[in-house]
Amino acid sequence: MQIEINNLTKVYSENRGLYPVSLSVGKGELIGVIGHNGAGKSTLLKILANWLIPDSGQVLVDGVNLENRLIVARKVGFVPETPNLFDSFSVEYNLKIFARLFQIPVHRVEEILKEFDLLSYRKTNIRVLSKGLRQRVSLGRALLSDPVVLFFDEPTSGLDFEMTKEMIRLLKVFHASGKTILFTSHRPEEIKTLATRILVLHQGRLTFDGSTEQYFKSEIHEKVYE
Repeated sequence: MQIEINNLTKVYSENRGLYPVSLSVGKGELIGVIGHNGAGKSTLLKILANWLIPDSGQVLVDGVNLENRLIVARKVGFVPETPNLFDSFSVEYNLKIFARLFQIPVHRVEEILKEFDLLSYRKTNIRVLSKGLRQRVSLGRALLSDPVVLFFDEPTSGLDFEMTKEMIRLLKVFHASGKTILFTSHRPEEIKTLATRILVLHQGRLTFDGSTEQYFKSEIHEKVYE
């Protein structure tokens, strides 16, 4: 298994956070994480991406414990709903900062600028970019280490129609290349298009784990969008 999650817990308040969650993720899966606002979806992804420290439990990525932060940082990439970038710096400098932080060869910055069509924006400050362009930079930052696992928190939130189509296309490309992907979404059509497996969280607890077909035939699907 690519990811092993055992009794993962993060409590903010009663019925808010994550309560002992255990599951396994196989290599190459494309998993949709579903649930109401506050169900624990973003918390789960942030813990897996090492952005949050759990209260208890253990996570292994490719057999490496999350506590080995530098090693895990090269194995996973995280694209948050709100891009985690330095607004006062240029696109290129943002990428270079993260490359140095995770000891990634500087030539990867140039490759990412080309791959995500950002060469013409390399000297542009993040603060003046559109939401779609900021998301593209955030995606490029997440791919700097060519990670085997990718996490996307609401990847199409706030994007226009064309950028939404492009983001969905990229997720399919990454999946086809063999990467393991977990993403959150509130859009049924997006989930149906992308996911091969669905996890449903409710008040921090895992209430469904099954195929996309099983999910859309279940009563849980109807309740999630009530």
